[in-house]
Amino acid sequence: MKNAKFLIAGMLFGIILVKAEVISWFRIQEMFRLESFHMYGVIGSAIVTAMLGVMLIKKMGWRSMNGEEIVIRKKPFHLGNIFGGLIFGLGWAITGACPGPLFAQIGSGFTVVIVTLFSAIAGTWVYGLVKDRLPH
Repeated sequence: MKNAKFLIAGMLFGIILVKAEVISWFRIQEMFRLESFHMYGVIGSAIVTAMLGVMLIKKMGWRSMNGEEIVIRKKPFHLGNIFGGLIFGLGWAITGACPGPLFAQIGSGFTVVIVTLFSAIAGTWVYGLVKDRLPH
């Protein structure tokens, strides 16, 4: 019961993803073919919301729910960011799914996405094995 709030938040997030049509393979393909603004609008509004949230956290000195200070560290740019972004985008374009909506797609009845979920888990596992040998 301690984690029920996270389950509820995840379910609400999934419902929002479904209603916003961001789990739709067709919407994702429209985005990659530059045929529709829908996904760019959703992603853009998420970026603006995140920017405002970070700004408020910094300006107001807000703390976490446990009272801890929220620290937002700067992340240095490196070549791995480009390669990782290309691999992520390629996988997103091929499968029509990024990690966020996978569970919403499965919950909506698109059970073939289970293959994509297992592939994402396998990719994460492989990265964990080779990360020390990659240029960071």
